Amino acid sequence: MPTKKWGYGGSLALLTTMLLLSSACTSTTTSNSSTSPTAAATAATTAAATKAPAESAGTNKTPIKIGVLASMTGALESYGKQTTRGFEMGIDYVTKGTKVLDGHPIQIIVEDTETKPDVAVQKATKLLEKDKVDFLVGSSSSGDTLAVLPLAQEYKKVMVVEPAVADSITGASWNKYIFRTGRNSSQDAVAGAAAIAKQGVKIATLAPDSAFGRDGISAFKEAAVKLGASVVTEQYPGATATDFTPNIQKILEAKPDYLFVVWAGANSPWKQLQDMKVQASGIKISTGAPDIVALKTMNDLVGMEGFSVYYNTLPNNDINKWLVDENKKRFNNEVPDLFTPGGMSAALAIAEAVKKAGFDMNTDTIIKAMEGMSFETPKGTMKFRAEDHQALQSMYAIKLVKKDGFDYPVPELMREMKMDETAPPIRNKK
Repeated sequence: MPTKKWGYGGSLALLTTMLLLSSACTSTTTSNSSTSPTAAATAATTAAATKAPAESAGTNKTPIKIGVLASMTGALESYGKQTTRGFEMGIDYVTKGTKVLDGHPIQIIVEDTETKPDVAVQKATKLLEKDKVDFLVGSSSSGDTLAVLPLAQEYKKVMVVEPAVADSITGASWNKYIFRTGRNSSQDAVAGAAAIAKQGVKIATLAPDSAFGRDGISAFKEAAVKLGASVVTEQYPGATATDFTPNIQKILEAKPDYLFVVWAGANSPWKQLQDMKVQASGIKISTGAPDIVALKTMNDLVGMEGFSVYYNTLPNNDINKWLVDENKKRFNNEVPDLFTPGGMSAALAIAEAVKKAGFDMNTDTIIKAMEGMSFETPKGTMKFRAEDHQALQSMYAIKLVKKDGFDYPVPELMREMKMDETAPPIRNKK
């Protein structure tokens, strides 16, 4: 038996925020170490608006239990809520709303990591020891996820990583129980390079002076050079910098064709890049299109060419059409955002794996079924690479355009970059 390393940290509070109510044939619960008045009100509102699915015939088989780790509060709350919404809708899609798969009720237990690695470990331990889940899913933060990876190995349970992006999850810190439906940082970099790099193109880069920034540019540069481009200057202002004048001046002096930006945080360089007339100087700016909230800060970048992991109008397939329609029905006409399809993809991957394994829940049988497995998602076909269990997937070359009725620049499809084109390097030394 695995040795328990963390306590459960308080009683389990049952919430229904973002997820459907429990029923006799399934349960979806959200657990928090404490329940704020706001959270309680949200739960009450959701409970009043949601009906539990009716009892389904033939549900006498062993339940399939799935524990979802997500940031349901704090700075990454929007990421967690998008992921859990998507996961719930994915289960509803694959079971036609019954939450029963071939007679097996599907039970979903959501735990709030609070974006704290120690809390993530505590909540994961509770899911594994008390709830006896068959799968772990999560988490919103790479730090949380990396802290939990050893538990998947210790308890010999498959963990489907979504949406954490750190390369080390399927690289140096990987173990055989880890599969990732979310893309990784190198896939972002490869997609960013594929969108703009070609023979003879000169590129400058701008990123924070941090592991995040330097690792992102390193992966981008590797991919861009392979495509024949050259990187003429790399600029790394401090991670908390608010004045980018010296860096932007050096970029202007280098006279690149493109400026590729890797950035995260409120101290973004977008306004200063506009004020110093970078685009007016003939330099095209490129970056990854973020979620809708962040897109609202990028109105100065209309015309930018870059890449997107997901925007609701980019994929053209029946699953995405269902997701967009269903998200609007459930959430006040909102469209699914950046992390919603990832949650759905994780749910569809688990369902496909269980079916492919013949509902044999032996972990080694599940792993064998998942290695090399292709499955359909809102982004089209994904495939778990056998070597590192990273899901290969399409990304999208886009251009930000101004459209009537939108208070942000909308990502418009230039072309779909297929999974072979965006495949990242294998870094786990399996």
